[in-house]
Amino acid sequence: MIPTILGITIMVFAISRFAPGDPVSLSMGPGGQMNAERAADIRKARMALYGLDKPVHIQYITWLGRVVRLDFGDSLKHHRPVWDLIKERLPITLTLNLIAVFIIYAISIPLGVLTAVRRGRFFDRASSVVLFMLWSLPSMWVGQMMIGYLCGPTFLNWFPPAGLSSNNVDSLPFFAWLADRLWHLVLPVICLSYGGFAYLTKQVRAGMLDNLNADYVRTARAKGLGPAAVIFHHAFRNSIIPVITIMATLLPAMIGGSVIIESIFSIPGMGLLAFEAITTRDYNVVMAVATIAGVLNLTGLLLADISYAIADPRISFESLE
Repeated sequence: MIPTILGITIMVFAISRFAPGDPVSLSMGPGGQMNAERAADIRKARMALYGLDKPVHIQYITWLGRVVRLDFGDSLKHHRPVWDLIKERLPITLTLNLIAVFIIYAISIPLGVLTAVRRGRFFDRASSVVLFMLWSLPSMWVGQMMIGYLCGPTFLNWFPPAGLSSNNVDSLPFFAWLADRLWHLVLPVICLSYGGFAYLTKQVRAGMLDNLNADYVRTARAKGLGPAAVIFHHAFRNSIIPVITIMATLLPAMIGGSVIIESIFSIPGMGLLAFEAITTRDYNVVMAVATIAGVLNLTGLLLADISYAIADPRISFESLE
């Protein structure tokens, strides 16, 4: 993982530094009545303050040494430590995505097993069409349609169009505050989850079909085991490897993909922070978010490798030595 993380940091740093735009000029604004000499002095001072006047390789080594200590520098836009911004936004994004992941697995696993058991029947065919349609719908378009038809006063006006809470939420008791928060999360969670459970359901179904036709399943049935024992104890247990693989990459991918959803629904999470940082060339924030996303992906893959050995006793890391 260490060489991969170093490669990620090099790519993130290089892309951020060679992207078009000048963060110092953007942070200075139009300048108003400031003369050219005064603007040049301020620009030079800010370049030195942010370390942008040094060679690129020196900037990278300095930045990497600070990242190891979780010091991502200061935001060029907010003029605050980047790590403080991340600590404020990360719990919001994690809450949003963990709820979505729970819904994805709560729906996709039983639905995938059910469609595999009822292969070729009406339920299997109808659900396949619906899941294919859900997988084909872009979340950006779905979010805009939800805001237009479910939030606007012209139509149903069932849900709030933006934010995480109402204006008077601080004065509400706990359960009323919780209900208000969940009410605001309904549409963003739907946008984050529908594509995931459509994809995962098809993966569970495919894995179950491979194992339901296996010899050991026919042997278990011949021994007189009930349908539930055959399906869940034998077939599903041996179909869980693809589920683990998707689980390891799903949450990091959703955190990265929540940039669109948080921007559409104006949710102050990591996604919106990254979007604002990209548009304003806030290098330090962009590099911090991209680095954290890369580390989360690698951690997920590591946990997946460990989970393989736990779920399937046939997999042994000692045999590779």
